[in-house]
Amino acid sequence: MDSIYASSSCTVPHLLRRETLFSPRASNSVLLRRAKKARRERVSCSAATTGSGVGSNGAVSRALQGLSNNSNTALEQLDIERGVCIPFRKYSPEIVRNKVLESRGSILSLMLRGVEIVWNLGLYWSNLVYDFLVGRDEEVVPYRARQLRNLLCDLGPSFIKAGQVLANRPDIIREDYMNELCILQDDVPSFPNQIAFRIIEEDLGQPLEAVFSKISSGTIAAASLGQVYRATLRATGEDVAIKVQRPGIEPIIYRDLFLFRTLASFLNGISIQKLGCNAELIVDEFGEKLLEELDYTLVYKQFSGQRVLVMEWIDGIRCTNPQAIKEAGIDVDGFLTIGVSAALRQLLEFGLFHGDPHPGNIFAMRDGRIAYVDFGNVAVLSQQNKQILIDAVVHAVNEDYAEMANDFTRLGFLSPGTDVTPIIPALEAIWQNSAGKGLSDFNFRSVTGKFNQLVYNYPIRIPERFSLVIRSLLTQEGICFTMKPDFKFLEVAYPYVAKRLLTDPNPALRERLVQVLFKDGLFQWKRLENLIVLAKENVAKMSSNPALQVKNTQSQRDLKVERKLDLTDTIKDGARLFFVDEGIRRQLLLALTEDSKLHIEELVDVYRLVEDQIDIPSVAVEVARDFPTVVRDLLLSWSESVLSDG
Repeated sequence: MDSIYASSSCTVPHLLRRETLFSPRASNSVLLRRAKKARRERVSCSAATTGSGVGSNGAVSRALQGLSNNSNTALEQLDIERGVCIPFRKYSPEIVRNKVLESRGSILSLMLRGVEIVWNLGLYWSNLVYDFLVGRDEEVVPYRARQLRNLLCDLGPSFIKAGQVLANRPDIIREDYMNELCILQDDVPSFPNQIAFRIIEEDLGQPLEAVFSKISSGTIAAASLGQVYRATLRATGEDVAIKVQRPGIEPIIYRDLFLFRTLASFLNGISIQKLGCNAELIVDEFGEKLLEELDYTLVYKQFSGQRVLVMEWIDGIRCTNPQAIKEAGIDVDGFLTIGVSAALRQLLEFGLFHGDPHPGNIFAMRDGRIAYVDFGNVAVLSQQNKQILIDAVVHAVNEDYAEMANDFTRLGFLSPGTDVTPIIPALEAIWQNSAGKGLSDFNFRSVTGKFNQLVYNYPIRIPERFSLVIRSLLTQEGICFTMKPDFKFLEVAYPYVAKRLLTDPNPALRERLVQVLFKDGLFQWKRLENLIVLAKENVAKMSSNPALQVKNTQSQRDLKVERKLDLTDTIKDGARLFFVDEGIRRQLLLALTEDSKLHIEELVDVYRLVEDQIDIPSVAVEVARDFPTVVRDLLLSWSESVLSDG
């Protein structure tokens, strides 16, 4: 049996571009606390708050001034792309600058570190240039990729973290290098136990034996920013996980971030040409995420310090051991269905999702539920971003590739004003080739491989949060295939999306549903039938899932498992639209009479699909209750049309 710890740091998922349902109590509480914190901080505002500057001399002073001048533009661009603004930032170039310069000897330290970085990276780059000149650049790729990984490890935690980010950035680095850098996400050396135990005692202000009755003699896991131990609380006997930050890491991170951004300013011309954005913006994305992971005080403050985090320990079976999951008698289909649904809900409903769901961070509970751990890397999608993602799905279904390309601009993949005309045929080829195979052969990895080629050849930048989305989906699909090679990811994903389109009362989703059901002005009867069938399939799978039959748990008391496809709100909203919206009314009437015939048979087919799912008297009562509102909206619509005509 493996063990689950709810951690709060670790991996964020960029070289050379040529041209529960989630976790049980502890993990859930971490996620909820972060969600509340995100909601408090992400408020609408006109500009980000920034810190004051600190002066210096000579070349360093000029670098600092340039850093300050460009910071607002890059951060504001990120806020616009995300659809949010963060007024109280943990990261800004000014904050980094002030932190770096507050210590004695900072200028000398910066200069020495800068020489170290430039020398090592310059030497590596000269090797690449030599390989190219002698014509052996392709044959030595595996060796150079390993050399890069080792170089990043030698340069320290900031560069290890950067390597982990590069491992998910096909817009910046070749795929063969990406594959090698993925090793950094799982294989990071630990630091000595004695140092870790001293840090714990310093931050908690007590000897180890006063807080813990026992502690593991070795690390449970090691990452770029810290490592984990298992212990037992002396006061309560609870098993806990202790995350300990690497010694002296904070000043190193701030110093390297300052140097990253200074070096990035010399690469802006290349970055704008290849990615459509300043290199500084990419560093700002990286810096924001890195400093968020470095803050251990976001969870369980009574047991947390700047460098130590104590969390609940929960037993489960790690997804790196699929055989043990099967031997434990866990329903694999049910577990995978829960996992896919959880991932989609995080992404499309909550807009708050686990950014690093590799097999070591996902566990199977004995009752079939899924547990996520290690919430240091949690990404947020704004309501605007979620709606654009759903727009992209709708445009894909409708094969509207021009609008799909525009969605890329709205999401920040392309800079505003970019001509999307050359990209449209490439998007069409990718989607037609992948979707044309059907559910049985479709997988995200093949689509992502083609997409990587697209971003490599066009000025497309993958925003950090979406690199995490791609990584999250790929990783979880890989887990599904490992546990069940013939598992069909989309056979779970499609029914979930169909159910949301049909039942979610969000006005934006209602609008998307109408877009899906009408194509070129014609009502898509078959598409409606398919949506209903898929949505019913989702309800059936979830209601019969063993993991959702668990009794007497906190999560189960809060969980409502639907036994039928509840279309009451959809029918009520449809009736309102029919009476109030003249355009929809005309379209629906045309749908019943198009091709010079009454489509009674199609209407009957749809009714037969839903008759066992809806209670007609109850729906009639709900529609009747809504009738005064419908009449009011109808009168308002009529009066507006009269006034506009007058």
